[in-house]
Amino acid sequence: MDLKKIIPNDDLSIYEGGIEALGRFRPAMIFWQLEAVAEKYKFSLKDPIAEIPERAWQVVLNGSDESFRLKNTPLGSQSNYLLRFDGVLNYLRQIQQAKENTKTKTKNGTDSQYQKTAVCPECEGKRLKKEALHFLIHDKNIADISLMEISVLKAWFSNLETHLSSKQQKIAAEILKEIRTRIDFLMDVGLDYLSLSRPTRSLSGGESQRIRLATQIGSQLVNVLYILDEPSIGLHQRDNHRLIQSLKQLRDAGNSVIVVEHDKDMIVEADYIIDMGPKAGKHGGEVVAVGSLNDVLQSNSLTAQYLCGRMQVAIPEQRRKGNGTFLRLLGAAGNNLKQVSVDFPLGCLIGVTGVSGSGKSTLINETLQPILSQKFYRSNKAPLAYEKVEGIEHIDKIIEVDQSPLGRTPRSNPATYTKLFDDIRKLYEQLPESKIRAYKAGRFSFNVKGGRCEACGGAGLKTIEMNFLPDVYVPCDECHGKRYNRETLEVRYKGKSIADVLELTIEEGLTFFEHIPSIKNKLKTLNDVGVGYLTLGQQSTTLSGGESQRIKLAAELAKKDTGKTLYVLDEPTTGLHFEDIRVLMDVIQKLVDRGNTVVIIEHNLDVIKMMDYLIDMGPEGGARGGQIVAVGTPEEVMENPDSYTGKYLKEYLSESVALAECTQIR
Repeated sequence: MDLKKIIPNDDLSIYEGGIEALGRFRPAMIFWQLEAVAEKYKFSLKDPIAEIPERAWQVVLNGSDESFRLKNTPLGSQSNYLLRFDGVLNYLRQIQQAKENTKTKTKNGTDSQYQKTAVCPECEGKRLKKEALHFLIHDKNIADISLMEISVLKAWFSNLETHLSSKQQKIAAEILKEIRTRIDFLMDVGLDYLSLSRPTRSLSGGESQRIRLATQIGSQLVNVLYILDEPSIGLHQRDNHRLIQSLKQLRDAGNSVIVVEHDKDMIVEADYIIDMGPKAGKHGGEVVAVGSLNDVLQSNSLTAQYLCGRMQVAIPEQRRKGNGTFLRLLGAAGNNLKQVSVDFPLGCLIGVTGVSGSGKSTLINETLQPILSQKFYRSNKAPLAYEKVEGIEHIDKIIEVDQSPLGRTPRSNPATYTKLFDDIRKLYEQLPESKIRAYKAGRFSFNVKGGRCEACGGAGLKTIEMNFLPDVYVPCDECHGKRYNRETLEVRYKGKSIADVLELTIEEGLTFFEHIPSIKNKLKTLNDVGVGYLTLGQQSTTLSGGESQRIKLAAELAKKDTGKTLYVLDEPTTGLHFEDIRVLMDVIQKLVDRGNTVVIIEHNLDVIKMMDYLIDMGPEGGARGGQIVAVGTPEEVMENPDSYTGKYLKEYLSESVALAECTQIR
């Protein structure tokens, strides 16, 4: 139990709600018990918690074996009513246990908001009992080598035979061969900074995929078809060629490898390319080019135009200097960070770069963001270790725009998420037919009884629960997916019912609602972020991560802001084509032009080159990272000889090979 969360302010009394988990005093057994404890230990529930005697406070928290006489009970005053008190902490644990027994466990587990995760005091986080830890090889037990980074582990195993007896060498020969092979596979896919004991839940999607890839390379199978979706996620350009070489190893062993990818290096290295398009949604779905790189470059597809330089994500004409104020984070020491202190110039587009495992996510997602979320929203997520933060007064809120789904059920869609549907329902409420029938806006909501189809509850789909498999959704056999009952669908605007409107694409909606400013403006924002091909009622469960993120950005753009917001984006280019990146960055630039600050963790060089200010971390991943290598404009970082990002950015901007090849072909 985390006492700082349970009692955030010990200047308050128990009566005033000083024990936040209990709230203010009210007629309840827990407070009657606390009154009895207070009477016995000579203090009052109206005393500030800080002034309660230590011995009494320990009884309040942890209880006591003695019995206390209650003055108040559910039956009224009973002077002989004796009861043992187990303490507030045990009371909260019992409540949490009851929740766990009655509620389905969520994705985030069942940990109480008043609990924290702590290292086990018995094994000190090594997971094994002390008897198992007494077995040593070269002065290391199994927990010690599990904690080593894979690069260090490789060095440890490389000369292990010199520390083994001849008998041990014979026993270990085949085992060591297998271990070294597997370590080499992990090194080959750029995961040398991880340790074997790293919890899988702390891995990024790209890291998890590369571990599975290393497993497959190690299996030595042949005649297998491998399908990988964006394996370069979270991978710095420095490590990209190692990943490509690993995929070629699979191919050369007699396998086929299909990679769904937008990374330029991966496309150029492919033996055969299938380019889909020409655009997205109903404007796509065709094969626009196939064949070798030269074959694709001769086509006029969007991909070909970006590959050979005819189209590109343009560098801004000038870098913003910011508004003169700074957010300053001092002494960040979480995970591999080494007492990092860094300034974030406000009113700028800031990029946080560095090789995989260098500490970018630790700095932003696990330190800075939780600090600000606690300040503005009283978030329960605790930041990792840091000394202090300065300049918070210069911003008024922090917003994370990630690629998580807009909602977890088919009920959520772009129209509901952006509040656009509220305006559409108000419009239908004002129609003459609605006034005759006395229909209010709620009649046109598929989440409210009255206008929706009751057979499917307004979902348009029925859920078939599959034991041990994901649920299956089938169209409702009564409304046929329209979500509403017959009476509601009889109300029409320009010949379209509310269900027909949900079937419109955002582009079509712009024309359809051109004379309704409140609706048109939100639709224009959605269209501007490049998702005009989506339908207004498209289920959020069918949207990609990139589509979800752009809808969230559109929702933020549609709001009136103060120009003092800090936006945080982590790898926003995941799943985005070159053209999508251009559209996304145009939207982000608009946010910054309003005076806001945008911080982006990114490896994509097209995005990095557009930044006003870079914070490059490293120099390596894991224990050899966690430091600030370079700061400044992209041009300044490129001149820093210690920055891998600067080196590859310089090469990328000066490279003319693709353009020369394309010109030669033409």
